[in-house]
Amino acid sequence: MNQRAVLNMTPAGKQRARALGIPFRGKPGPANAVTDVEGVLVGYSTIIEGDGKLNLGLGPVRTGVTAILPLGREGVGLACAAGYHSFNGNGEMTGMSWIEEAGSLSLPILITNTHAVGPCHRGVIDWVARNKPEMTSQWLLPVVGETWDGYLNDINGSHVTVDHAMAAIDSAAGGSIEEGSVGGGTGMNCYAFKGGSGTASRVVGYGHRDYTVGVFLQTNFGSRHELTIAGVPLGNELAGENPIESFFSGQPTGAGSCIGIVVTDAPLLPGQCKALARRVPLGLARTGTSGSHFSGDIFLAVSNANPDALNGRFPQGPATEESYGHMDFIPWGRMDDFYTAVVQATEEAVLNALVANHDMIGRDGNRSPALPHDKVVAALKARGVISG
Repeated sequence: MNQRAVLNMTPAGKQRARALGIPFRGKPGPANAVTDVEGVLVGYSTIIEGDGKLNLGLGPVRTGVTAILPLGREGVGLACAAGYHSFNGNGEMTGMSWIEEAGSLSLPILITNTHAVGPCHRGVIDWVARNKPEMTSQWLLPVVGETWDGYLNDINGSHVTVDHAMAAIDSAAGGSIEEGSVGGGTGMNCYAFKGGSGTASRVVGYGHRDYTVGVFLQTNFGSRHELTIAGVPLGNELAGENPIESFFSGQPTGAGSCIGIVVTDAPLLPGQCKALARRVPLGLARTGTSGSHFSGDIFLAVSNANPDALNGRFPQGPATEESYGHMDFIPWGRMDDFYTAVVQATEEAVLNALVANHDMIGRDGNRSPALPHDKVVAALKARGVISG
């Protein structure tokens, strides 16, 4: 595909947000994905089984695992600067105590459903033991994030296994990546439409060179009435078919959670990575959410520049005049363009997750409708946001 096609379509031929004519600010990378950051790989295990009824022990399985490798498989074990932000802690991302302490990350990042954190955590350890056995002489503290897919998925059925987690890491690749109902996003919903996995990137010019900021989201948040696209509140216009919020009638809406991973090749300090993570909620807000109490929204940002400068391995021998670490980093006063890139890419990643999707029926016949492209386009044309 040429770049225009890549920006408009996923590898499976599903439309992305730009295919609808939705306008976005900023310059995207070649694939408009987190994988535009050199070295980054993304892999999926997508698990869909059963016809929506609990039968034959299979059950209505609509779930999976996403793996993000900031320095690829060969770079597992090399420390990257990292920082996280919990916008709302009604969720989970393991390993954050160590990231807060050391400011670094050296393992694959996995995202799955709420009740599958355990096998994914173990899966990272088993993958490292198989592929990087020298690393297992020290402790491993995997990073696993989660969002809740119990409306469509038999979440208590232990369908995600260690093997699924390892397969997601093994399948990770660069270039254009699939979006929508894939990987950990398979059973997720967003603004009471079918949600899931979405990504986008922005190129930041920095004098002598360009850097890339990529965002990957597992979207599972927002109430229908909140949905805003290109600054236009559309939730009420799209309220007609809403089986998800009808199912949860009388309960607070907007629950579910969002996990966001930001990766950049710009050299950053751990505190600067944390500052990037804090900007993800600003991008989410552009799509309408006010941040439900029942939505665990947790974000991690990683810089894969300065590889291994922040390693925490056991020292060898006594300290000498060579026993110092060294890092380049963007001056704090020049960070604003990187903040803007996170906000812009986050907004687009949400809409990519919504647009690159289809209706899904899951457990007990529960149905999640896809965002109606034609109604969105008509509403935006009526307001002059889209020409034609």
